[in-house]
Amino acid sequence: MKWYTLFALTALFPVHCISQATATDPPNIVIIYADDLGYGDVHCYNPNRGKIKTPNIDRLAASGMRFTDAHSSSGVCSPSRYTLLTGRYHWRTRLQSGIVGLWGPPIISPERMTIGSVAKRAGYRTACFGKWHLGWNWEIPAALAKQFKARPKGELTPTADQRRAWQKVFERSITGGPIDRGFDTYFGVDVPNWPPYCFIKDNRTVGIPDSFLKEELLQKNQASHQGPAIQGWTLEPTLPELGRRASDYISNQADSIDPFLIYLSLTSPHTPLAVNKPWKQKSGLNAYADLVMETDSLVGDVLAALREHDLQNQTLVLFTSDNGCAPYIGVKDLEARGHFPSGPLRGYKADVWEGGHRIPFIVRWPGVVQPSTLCNQLVHQADLIRTIADILGTPLPEDAGEDSYSLLPLLQGSSGEVRTNSVSCSIRGVPSIRLHNWKYIPSAGSGGWSAGRDTNHKAQLYNLDTDLGEKNNLVSVEPEQLAQLQGLLETVITRGRSTPGKNQPNDVRVKRYPVAN
Repeated sequence: MKWYTLFALTALFPVHCISQATATDPPNIVIIYADDLGYGDVHCYNPNRGKIKTPNIDRLAASGMRFTDAHSSSGVCSPSRYTLLTGRYHWRTRLQSGIVGLWGPPIISPERMTIGSVAKRAGYRTACFGKWHLGWNWEIPAALAKQFKARPKGELTPTADQRRAWQKVFERSITGGPIDRGFDTYFGVDVPNWPPYCFIKDNRTVGIPDSFLKEELLQKNQASHQGPAIQGWTLEPTLPELGRRASDYISNQADSIDPFLIYLSLTSPHTPLAVNKPWKQKSGLNAYADLVMETDSLVGDVLAALREHDLQNQTLVLFTSDNGCAPYIGVKDLEARGHFPSGPLRGYKADVWEGGHRIPFIVRWPGVVQPSTLCNQLVHQADLIRTIADILGTPLPEDAGEDSYSLLPLLQGSSGEVRTNSVSCSIRGVPSIRLHNWKYIPSAGSGGWSAGRDTNHKAQLYNLDTDLGEKNNLVSVEPEQLAQLQGLLETVITRGRSTPGKNQPNDVRVKRYPVAN
């Protein structure tokens, strides 16, 4: 075995893997997952170069722990959601790049454990609200597949044949969604800027879409694709309705003897930039900044619901985002006005650079997490499932949470590492691997949408302790460090896991980088 593979094996397994919670009663758990919210869009993460006010998220951070080196699995949404829910890197599945496509099948296999199923095993009631974007089993007949995949444009009126086809599909239950992946109940929209333009409750659409979305709603960073919609569907009500549903759920569970877990997957500040009237032009910047402020207000509403029912001291609240800010929402204009959505980081949504996947990550857990604490340790959204299992005293089987480490020691005040390495990818599947402060990218550029590449090398190596902005490529001057990270990445791939335990199979052959010419 090569020396760097031996090193890689030891680098996989830090000392702090499993600990037991000291609280006598398991907490309620509320996970608030923002969509496309950049590291620098939360004011407490970016006080000097951030111009958007986020008082509710800032107060949450002040009453809990703020992580500064937290990462999603990808610079885009579907893969990050897969990893947060399952504790397994998305690239171990068929989702090697990109996102789950329009009318795509489920990416989470039926037998795979999720944070919902772990909590249910421990007697929790589980609810999912908001954006899913992990695929469903839409029963679209093969003869209609082309029609559903079409992306028409214009002010359209569906034909009688189209309405009959939609009726046939949307009157049926839809399997493979949240209630088949660990959640007792679901209310939300699959993707807010894609069809079907309607709410989904549990496993059925709320009503039968029988119209095309209005053409005027397909402009200026609103919806992206035409398609079946509920008559009169508009975009602004979606976010408030998700907040109301989550708050109502908290109210309804307040007197229950069973604890609950809520996965509130927000549709914002991702497009549609459908800002409600009280928040329009509130930021003084642009519509995206307004939507960030509206998102912050919704977070405040959910926290207020916990206070109203005297549940704040019995509830662990996690706030995070699936990836960085999308550059197409007016980033250059924001930066010209003094707001930098990625803060000090290079890149944005879709990139393998830090701006693509280093995200806000805040945990409040009264009685366990000390207020106003800062954690600079490397953590990953994959860690959520093992952290929950650890808190609930529910061991995970060998084939679950393969890339998940428990954050409980950190939440309890430990300063030791819980993980030494992590992997995050770009939209095109280009990976980056961290080992302590070192970061290796087997590509010359962002792997995403941002321009710029090292024309002298096919790979990048950065020391993030001294170069958080990823400006100084050390590939040619740190050959030993480069070899260590290359060997570690291969080991993480081939073992099928990055945590201690029996090797597990990947679902597919994992693509390797750099790609041969």
